[in-house]
Amino acid sequence: MTTHPTLLKTALAGFETLWSPRIVAQVNDYDVRIAKVAGEHVWHAHDDTDEFFLVIEGELTIALREAGGEREVTLAQGAVFVVPRGVEHKPSSKAGASLLLFEPTGTLSVGNRHETVPAHVDATTGHPLA
Repeated sequence: MTTHPTLLKTALAGFETLWSPRIVAQVNDYDVRIAKVAGEHVWHAHDDTDEFFLVIEGELTIALREAGGEREVTLAQGAVFVVPRGVEHKPSSKAGASLLLFEPTGTLSVGNRHETVPAHVDATTGHPLA
C-alpha cells in the first residue's frame, strides 16, 4: 500500500468496472475498498464479519433477510450502514453509486454464502488500486 494520501474522487475515476472493488488502503488486517455499483448484486452473507458501507455518491439499497423477515434500507449519499455478520443481504442501485467499504483482508465480495454469481459480479477479494 502507498504511504501517500489517496483522493477517492481520483481513485474512482481510474476504473469503470461495476461490482469490482479496489483496495485503496489497509488498516491493520482490514481493507478499505471502493466500488462502483449499478443494478443488482447477489444475495450473500459473510459468516465471520460485519460489512461496513459508506455511500460516497448516489444511492444504495440493501435488502436484508433477518429473523423477522425481509426488509430494505436505503442509503443516501453520505450515509453509513453496517450489515451484521451472518445476515443475508443484497445491495442494489438503480441509478448507480460509489461506495467505500471496510472488510477484513481476503473477504470475498460475495461472502462465503451466496447465490450463483452472474458474469457482471466480480467475486474477488478486491483488486489493487492502479
